[in-house]
Amino acid sequence: MNNLIACNDCDLMHTVRPLPEGGVAFCSRCGSVLYRSKRNPLDRTLAMALTGLVLFVLANTFPFLAMKSAGIVRETTLFTGILELYDQKMQVLAALVMLTSQIVPLIEILGLLYIFVPLKFDRRPWKLALVWRCLTKVRTWSMMEVFMLGILVSLVKLAKLATIVPGIAVYAFALLIFVLAAASASLDPRLIWDALDKP
Repeated sequence: MNNLIACNDCDLMHTVRPLPEGGVAFCSRCGSVLYRSKRNPLDRTLAMALTGLVLFVLANTFPFLAMKSAGIVRETTLFTGILELYDQKMQVLAALVMLTSQIVPLIEILGLLYIFVPLKFDRRPWKLALVWRCLTKVRTWSMMEVFMLGILVSLVKLAKLATIVPGIAVYAFALLIFVLAAASASLDPRLIWDALDKP
């Protein structure tokens, strides 16, 4: 039964067969995509997760923005923005920003590393099914793109009041969005299911 797959659209059962690298299997009834054979999914996902971890550290270590006004320069980091929201009695918004821009991306990166580093060495991580289930649920809360869009809107408005100098963290954060999207695109869930099937 492990070598069967159901079509997501019409529920027709198919036998899973090996595909050439980059190949795609289609449903024989409705023509929907059943599964794909991605190019080197293990190494690509692992590389993206490691890159994401480096970018996450950079985004949270270096200055995010510097504002110059009347000879005074004020640097901010990602975390100082959250603290400002909290100090201005917007605790719920501060918690939401913290969750979607800090906690969830970090959980996603660490979760990918927890799963794919052992798989790289042909080992099954402890509680793999639970971690994978949590990772798929947590990923829906990652809204870094919305956070970045809000920053860009704020920059346009603040540009009239002060000179805005983007810091290294802005570029690291922007790259992190694309790296996590690439990690998600390169990930092959069948690697997880194959690992779960092994004794």
